[in-house]
Amino acid sequence: MIKCIAVDDEPLALEIIEDYIRKVPFLNLAGKFENAATALHFLREEPVDLVFLDIKMPDITGIQFLKSLKYPPLVVFTTAYGEYALDGFNLDVVDYLLKPVPFERFLKAATKASEILAVTQQKGAPLEAAWVNDYIFIKTEYKIIKINLEDILFIEALKDYTKIYTHNLPVLTLRSLKSFETRLPADKFIRVHRSYLVSLNKINSVEKNTVMIANQSIPISDGYRDRFYDVINKNS
Repeated sequence: MIKCIAVDDEPLALEIIEDYIRKVPFLNLAGKFENAATALHFLREEPVDLVFLDIKMPDITGIQFLKSLKYPPLVVFTTAYGEYALDGFNLDVVDYLLKPVPFERFLKAATKASEILAVTQQKGAPLEAAWVNDYIFIKTEYKIIKINLEDILFIEALKDYTKIYTHNLPVLTLRSLKSFETRLPADKFIRVHRSYLVSLNKINSVEKNTVMIANQSIPISDGYRDRFYDVINKNS
């Protein structure tokens, strides 16, 4: 059973989400709140697995609410505004539902949350290590592009940017390498150096302190060597 709450400043919207939650057998509604401040106080006393969260609310927005949580539960955004979708992806929310939300779409989001929780409980992994989608959206220059995880060779941290190397042209973004390390699936990507995160599937060979990917030589630093070879040995 997934323990969840709903947060929305519109009473009618809150009633709809509450009704939907009660229709899903594996969801258990622990509380509903018309403002984020009350929901925050509740979460300090009683942690939950999942939050259905509106974005545009007075005083504290849904995005501010989520960013304020040190150990956030899974979150599904429910909003009438589509322009916040990128914020949702950057905050690793489970899903982004546009109002009016059809029940079928709500059920799909709830099921996705259930799958993530099942994976993390099975592996004992933190929530942020779970990954359902096989792509990410990246803001670069003046546009947002979609990158399939399977196309990523490795990621390099530069002075002010992070460069994502793919089968096509590399992509520059302002996001940190650490954000990619925590967001990408741990069974597919591994840190080998303070400046490099590599795709395990794309490694051609390993020799001494070097990883070869697509004719590129990537160093393995002392701080990451033991964990890297542990993963390599488990898969050999």
